Amino acid sequence: MRKHQGILSVLASFILFACIIFSPGLAAQGNPQAMIHTSMGDIQLELYADKAPATVENFINYAKNGFYDGTIFHRVIDSFMIQGGGFTPDMQKKATGEPILNEAGNGLSNMRGTIAMARTNDPHSATAQFFINVQNNTNLDYSGGASSRDWGYAVFGRVISGMEVVDEIRFVATETQGQFADVPVEPVTIDNIEIIEG
Repeated sequence: MRKHQGILSVLASFILFACIIFSPGLAAQGNPQAMIHTSMGDIQLELYADKAPATVENFINYAKNGFYDGTIFHRVIDSFMIQGGGFTPDMQKKATGEPILNEAGNGLSNMRGTIAMARTNDPHSATAQFFINVQNNTNLDYSGGASSRDWGYAVFGRVISGMEVVDEIRFVATETQGQFADVPVEPVTIDNIEIIEG
């Protein structure tokens, strides 16, 4: 009987530990957080400065300089991701700084709720635009090959609060505007991105 109680006690402790570690509302100690204030609600992120330092620093710099203020989620695909941070509501692309090195080989995966950098076919072309995965998109992960696709898309954080807002955005009506597909009919605006230091 005492042996069973000991096993149950260890099991209960492990479950409690797992709940604390994997709770979506908690960030790892020391990592900065960001609050994306949108026209549809707030999305809170943990930024993986320990895994993607250059990418996180780049994102924080754009946020603190007000670059994201008034931009939109300009590409929304309900079975894939929501992308934003580069266009104004009239679909004018904002001028950015220099691109950054791709940190996709950091062991992080493009799972539902993670945030990653958008880029062109050039693996090292990411600047300001980002996307939030609305499902598991492991096909976007780094695979170690030499092609652009093999480089993958760098995950640098995750949603810890406000995934319901992400899902609301994901299901908005979209249309084609000129050369741009999957544009929300009613703009979903990023009012600003607030950085909360770890």
